[in-house]
Amino acid sequence: MTRFICTANHGFAPYAMEELRRLLGQASFRMVVPGEVFELSAENGRDEILAQIRQAEPIFLRHIQPVDFARPIAGGPGDLAALADIVRGTPDRFAGKRTAVHIRRKEGSPFAYPAAEAKAAADAALREAGAEPAQQSPDLILSVFATDSELLIGWGTADEMLSDWPGGAIRFRREDGQISRAKFKLLEAERTFGLRLDAHERALDIGAAPGGWTSLLLERGLDVTAIDPADLHPSLVGHPRVTWLKRNAGEVSFPPGTFDLLVCDMSWDPATMAKLVLRLSPSLKSGAEAVVTVKLLHRKPMQTIRNVTEQLAQAFDIRRAKQLFHNRDEITLYLIYRGA
Repeated sequence: MTRFICTANHGFAPYAMEELRRLLGQASFRMVVPGEVFELSAENGRDEILAQIRQAEPIFLRHIQPVDFARPIAGGPGDLAALADIVRGTPDRFAGKRTAVHIRRKEGSPFAYPAAEAKAAADAALREAGAEPAQQSPDLILSVFATDSELLIGWGTADEMLSDWPGGAIRFRREDGQISRAKFKLLEAERTFGLRLDAHERALDIGAAPGGWTSLLLERGLDVTAIDPADLHPSLVGHPRVTWLKRNAGEVSFPPGTFDLLVCDMSWDPATMAKLVLRLSPSLKSGAEAVVTVKLLHRKPMQTIRNVTEQLAQAFDIRRAKQLFHNRDEITLYLIYRGA
């Protein structure tokens, strides 16, 4: 039986489990942290399961950690010694590789060591195994999760684990004068979807206020047309590369091919959002990229996602649908406009 520790945004673990059940067929699940972290057990091999997930990545699965070793937690120095022994005992896995160490623990776990101390012990063992401890752009990630009773240890690449951050909890530093935390959503989308925002010239930001996404697009060098009847942040008003239309998105129009990027993070219901995006899509160039959030306002998020993607598929190719770490009760879509 192959085991994994899986992580979703809080409250969305049941949907991640349902997606995995449909993808993998025979599988069993056990909740570890209610609504967020769960264990997956399946008959298929470790590498086969990871490949299946990468080929058809679930929307709500944020991170997956293989469990290559499981050791009972004793609650003392022996726990760190066991972790170090596993690393030293598998030198062929780590030798010559830049290796990051991720330590996570369930609240109340008897594993007695803070993450920094456990990481230091693992780093020392990695050096003995011929690896180079690394924090950024690692070749391999050694991941450790402490439950109520076990130390679950596994490794894989960032692609296999779906993130190079512990548990997929990507962190950005808040900047002085930052307009809103919504900026983090677009930053994460840029990274997750491999976007090159700075390769674009003119962006349409639907539902822009107060302007978190507009501010990032300006940083990337774009000219931005921001549409919202609500007020933009004062720092954006009068900016030479911002055209602010203080109107509802349903009341404006633009010549065909005006924009090569569309973004939308409006707090309206999903059907209305999709209708407005479709209405303004002719103003995009063929092949333009789009990043939109879908608010999951109802108890059936999978049905909401299906309805919205079916609507948007009239004009766009749906490249990715993902609940990012900085999403709350929503997901983010990455789209390509097919052209008129």
